[in-house]
Amino acid sequence: MGRKAVKLFSTMSPVLRSTERRRALVRLAGLGCLLAAGPLAAQGGTLTPVPDTPAAPPLVLPDSDGKPVDLAAYRGRLVLVNFWATWCPPCRREFPSLSRVQKLFRPAELAVLAVNVGEDAETIFSFTGASDVAVLLDRDSTAMRRWPVKGLPTTFIVDRQGRLALRAVGGREFDDPAIVARLRALLKNT
Repeated sequence: MGRKAVKLFSTMSPVLRSTERRRALVRLAGLGCLLAAGPLAAQGGTLTPVPDTPAAPPLVLPDSDGKPVDLAAYRGRLVLVNFWATWCPPCRREFPSLSRVQKLFRPAELAVLAVNVGEDAETIFSFTGASDVAVLLDRDSTAMRRWPVKGLPTTFIVDRQGRLALRAVGGREFDDPAIVARLRALLKNT
């Protein structure tokens, strides 16, 4: 940043600075989205184990109706937590597969939480319509910063004990037979 930009930034009101930070975060997430889009074909249907299966960070966000959803309430089943945005092409492509994979499992086995990052409810609804999956609103990206998100989309599979078991960076077809088999195996082993 040049001197003029630094001076301008320092004279901004806190609200404007917060807005500029949010815009920078969205740009950074967009860069991650673009970087993730390139190797999409090479990644295929893979899910990568998360080393040491750490406990999932807290996640309490409002859904599209404004009701709070707490990840802790899903203990005892697998939870697919997908961080996404409507402006991200790989996110848009993979979103329908979230509903399809949800339908392949009983509700007691798998829950899908689609965490939208930085957008308002109207923008999200105009893309999703009446979604079959729970769409959560992370308007200020606070939840995304708590999780080890590497770009958009990033997806985590939280096991029955509330631990991060698997991760996918970049777009996937979550109803791909290889991914479904991996989820069923995780259900049996945890």
